[in-house]
Amino acid sequence: MTSARPLQAAAASACSFAAGAALPLAIAGLTPESQLIPFIAIAALTSLAFLGGLAAKAGGAKIYPGVIRVTFWSALAMGVSSGVGALFGAVT
Repeated sequence: MTSARPLQAAAASACSFAAGAALPLAIAGLTPESQLIPFIAIAALTSLAFLGGLAAKAGGAKIYPGVIRVTFWSALAMGVSSGVGALFGAVT
């Protein structure tokens, strides 16, 4: 039986989220403005899914649940942020 290592898992998550910003940032610089939001959302979710799996593997957890967990919560956070932005008129 293995015990949980929460500090290692937290550090892996922090690093993977920081690294996950690289692809969307590159997409933002290369994509035409008219297609920016969907391209960045897809790129962000794709990179976070990959890095969520990598973090799960590094932490000794199952990869698929790590991918699903990170992707789900990231998509939910994007949706809520978009909704709050629309509520306050910040969405173009």
